[in-house]
Amino acid sequence: MVEALEAAAAMHPEREAVVHAGARITYGELAQRSGALAAAMRSDLGVRPGDVVVSTLPSSIDFVVTYLAAIRCRAITSAINTRLGASERKSIIDRTEPRLTIVPTGSEALPPGAGRVLHAAEIPLLVSGAPRPVPAAPAHDPPAHDPPAHDPVAIVWTSGTTGAPKGAVYDHAALRAIHAGMGDLTHPGDRRLVSLPFAHVGFMTRIYDEIVSGTTLVIVGEPWSAAEQLRLIESERITMATGVPTQWTLVLAQPDLATTDVSTLRLAGIGGAAVDPALVRAVREALRCPVMHRYTSTEAGLATGTRLGDPDEVVAQTVGVASPVVTLRLVDPASGADVTGSPGTVGEIRLRSPAMFCGYWRDPELSAAALDDDGFLRTGDLGTMRSGGNLRIVGRLKEMYIRGGYNVYPSEVEGVLADHPAVTQAAVVAAAAAVLGEIGVAFVVLAPGAPAPSLAELRDWCADRLADYKSPDRLVIVDSLPVNAGHKIDKQALASAAKEQV
Repeated sequence: MVEALEAAAAMHPEREAVVHAGARITYGELAQRSGALAAAMRSDLGVRPGDVVVSTLPSSIDFVVTYLAAIRCRAITSAINTRLGASERKSIIDRTEPRLTIVPTGSEALPPGAGRVLHAAEIPLLVSGAPRPVPAAPAHDPPAHDPPAHDPVAIVWTSGTTGAPKGAVYDHAALRAIHAGMGDLTHPGDRRLVSLPFAHVGFMTRIYDEIVSGTTLVIVGEPWSAAEQLRLIESERITMATGVPTQWTLVLAQPDLATTDVSTLRLAGIGGAAVDPALVRAVREALRCPVMHRYTSTEAGLATGTRLGDPDEVVAQTVGVASPVVTLRLVDPASGADVTGSPGTVGEIRLRSPAMFCGYWRDPELSAAALDDDGFLRTGDLGTMRSGGNLRIVGRLKEMYIRGGYNVYPSEVEGVLADHPAVTQAAVVAAAAAVLGEIGVAFVVLAPGAPAPSLAELRDWCADRLADYKSPDRLVIVDSLPVNAGHKIDKQALASAAKEQV
């Protein structure tokens, strides 16, 4: 990582590396500031190889500088999403026992155990003046048998909607493997719009790829705004923009969309959750550029993606093929049999690649349970294989419910509901029922000005396109769907609400 940064600074020192809220930093400045801060972190703040540095900073230039400074110290950055609750933040700090915690100026008091505290306002003081030397091999380095390629770089935390967040650890080797498997998602010199928080796996594990590719990162900011995303596409001449389905849905609803210059876009990426085919088509038509549908997870690092030139049907209805560095298989959840070669058969998606996480932070039992006997990651996602090796996601193993003896996969039903002309968004969760065991409760956001459909109408709509037992049994009209810290639909919150509807 350090070599890549120094090479980028030498090749294009004046190229913008990060843009945020009117502030800009070049690759030359990024290398200088992170080097100076790393020296101060070692000499003034006592950071040593293997130490954890916790960052509670929002997505910003300071975040990038501190992340790279920690890497220069051979420390491990544990970034905390600003949307996590106090108990979740405390859980992360307790488990990582950081040497240093970096916080926004004026932030609330930290729990005990946060180590030394560095406020954002102090960073300019530490990086001012001439850069301090950064030793290539400090005396306190780990033994030679622990190669730098496998030094941990980051701990990426899950969103925490199913209990305490889990920390997926990534090393330098995994970040290089992710770069090798990015494909069309990255082009040298891209100006990439960053819509998810930097604490997300989409930034923490892709920083090596972005530095090697000379990417300019343009940050939408926190809290994320659809209007700001659209404005930046035009004003910053964005070439590549990504977002989760909820974000793109809100962007498409912006009144200024039709008059915004989006001509510089070469690609729009979508992923992070099940995607309605109508949304994929709408994004492509509105932004007038190809859409790439990607699939991964906090633990996988890299998984699958559609390709430029894929037919609309493939992009809309699948998450594409496995990355060249990824081996994918589908496994029957009940029997454990490999069903990869059985088109249309639902199986749990399992992945194996050098881009995967190294394990969960200080939890060997949970780490072992995440892998099967062949070293494949148990994703907990369910999918089917279609022609050409394209994967279709049908739901989460934990979200699947059994209605009267039949398996129902919520994302499959959600896609059909979202195709209804009166529906903008839909989410389906299970609720207990006396006779059928479980039933589906559909939470629906209406299209602007659309009359509310009845439950019977939506059940008929689904029954015309799916097996009749997959039609939802309850309908709840809502103004919006709750989202978690990663801007994904919060199914746990909906499941709690569903209990009150039955």
